[in-house]
Amino acid sequence: MGHLDGQIAIITGAGTGIGREAALMFADEGAKLVITGRRIEPLNEVVGLIESAGGSAVAKSVDMEDGDAAAALGEWALNEYGQVDILVNNAGHSSKIRSIQYVGAEEWNSVFKVNVEGVYRLTQSVVGSMIERGAGTVITTSSMAALRPGLLGGAAYSAAKAASYNLMRGINAELNAKGIRACTILPAEVDTPILNNRPHNPDAAARATMMMPEDVAAAILLCATLPGRTVIEEIVMSPTQPRDRSIDMAVAAKAGSPDE
Repeated sequence: MGHLDGQIAIITGAGTGIGREAALMFADEGAKLVITGRRIEPLNEVVGLIESAGGSAVAKSVDMEDGDAAAALGEWALNEYGQVDILVNNAGHSSKIRSIQYVGAEEWNSVFKVNVEGVYRLTQSVVGSMIERGAGTVITTSSMAALRPGLLGGAAYSAAKAASYNLMRGINAELNAKGIRACTILPAEVDTPILNNRPHNPDAAARATMMMPEDVAAAILLCATLPGRTVIEEIVMSPTQPRDRSIDMAVAAKAGSPDE
């Protein structure tokens, strides 16, 4: 018997990285999953792995940059299953240009749409049902950049992840008494595909020092599987071994500049 038997969970950004590992772990604990991402192919692969192990999952292609689509996802899940017990807001991306001096409005807005508006719209679409049932867990993958903003994450990403972090804190302040708990995961460097968008793409030696997606997924699972009487408000995670990031910072400082 799994810790999540009979529970319905939505996980965004589940085709790769942290979301993929979380989906596999949730399914292993008995959750019925709705997994989403922009590309359907990797999502279908995850569904295949879950179903081959005897689990249940459905894939939905959703661009979390589209707030209406994010809200429609939650509404679809409620219509299909009658409830959503766990929402994992994991989808996110950063800007290629990191400096506040050079990042353009299009990139800035894109980062905020995915990391803030998408989280808000999807959460809002299911939280009313959670309140009616007197129970529900919302877990959001934020970032260490929310706590330590700078060039590594970039101005847009740092600000957006701070906003999603504060949204989760606000949910706890408002809704804990109604049985709703919100959890924020704040990881430092993780070897996921999001690194490929950095101005300086870390090499294999740099990535070897980082956390792996399954490390963060395990933290997400912990937040979901503890008894409802307990809320983990936040988990801050870092690689044990520090690395020299001076090259990353130097490249990020110049990316997008007229002199680049």
